[in-house]
Amino acid sequence: MVSSIFPAPDVGHFVDPVGPSRRGPLSDDTSAETGPWLARFHAGDARVLNACYRDHFDTVYRAAVRVLPAVDAETVVHDVFLRLVSDEAARRSFQGGSLAGWLHTLSHNLAVDRVRRQRRESDALAQLAVESSASEEPTPPEPGLDASFLLERFRQESLPPKWAPVFEARFVLQLSQREAAAALRMRRTTLAYQELRVRQLLKKFLLTPEAR
Repeated sequence: MVSSIFPAPDVGHFVDPVGPSRRGPLSDDTSAETGPWLARFHAGDARVLNACYRDHFDTVYRAAVRVLPAVDAETVVHDVFLRLVSDEAARRSFQGGSLAGWLHTLSHNLAVDRVRRQRRESDALAQLAVESSASEEPTPPEPGLDASFLLERFRQESLPPKWAPVFEARFVLQLSQREAAAALRMRRTTLAYQELRVRQLLKKFLLTPEAR
């Protein structure tokens, strides 16, 4: 039975047009019609995906909640089923056998990835706090070099595009972490992790002779 703590994702694939009395074992991977069912699963058939959600929600949730707190486990459940709806390659990676086992593994792996990401972000916050309290500052560039010119050179020569929004918000617009996180719609820990990486690159850039 689908848990009441996590509503079905608001996507059309999970709207089952067939009444309860006519529902068949659409996600029963032990069925004699595994071949036709698998083709429908790979194609993203709405009834099949709806049955997957209904029949295997608890399996996916249990796999995630063994690794994460309940709130984060619910997010993983959403990610798993949203991936089934939106990613054909993900669906095609299931080639038969135990669907419950496959979904359990997928949920577990996503939960572990989330834990690792949270740990990296926590470590980044701790390191950022240490660096912020340290008195040592990078040697400033020579007087006469325009700061905006250096920042633009850094953006073009050293800054990975994926960190450009954080660089713009924190170093160019000089928003607070709270303001930047709200503007970029990301968690503060994620922003702090990216900011730390940008600071490291910027420090390295300013200390190179070419930047002077």
